[in-house]
Amino acid sequence: MTNYRSKRLKVVNLIGTYECKADAKGRLMMPAAFKKQLLPVLQGGFVLKRAVFQPCLELYPMEEWNLLMQKMNKLNRFKKKNNDFIRRFTAGVKVVEIDSTGRLLIPKDLVSFAGITKELVLSSAVNIIEIWDKTQYEKVIDDTAVDFADLAEEVMGLDDETDGIS
Repeated sequence: MTNYRSKRLKVVNLIGTYECKADAKGRLMMPAAFKKQLLPVLQGGFVLKRAVFQPCLELYPMEEWNLLMQKMNKLNRFKKKNNDFIRRFTAGVKVVEIDSTGRLLIPKDLVSFAGITKELVLSSAVNIIEIWDKTQYEKVIDDTAVDFADLAEEVMGLDDETDGIS
């Protein structure tokens, strides 16, 4: 029997790309627009991790992270590739909070991984925030601009009868 009184998941669909600065200790002031969008999940905390495909960081609201971990927990741990994937995916993962003044502290090992200097870009990626060094972000956006039309067609241009977005 389904328990309809279970705690409802707070869905966050983030919007925006913002520039900000990090101080010498790796702290950044969360842009007000993101802070406002994150209000429903602010108390739960966040997980900060290395991105899989790019030299940036990913900031997950704790509820989103827990959903992802539920999927990971279904992997058969008696398969070496599953264990290897889990280990690499969770390498460097940190629980972080946005403090009362709106600052987020990025641990030194993650600053190093992402090549973060002083200038940052925080970019929404549906339900998470990517944290980039500004120079790296601009390079990736410029490099992929030419291929974006082809990518959009391949990913989103499914036939009308499928589950694609129309």
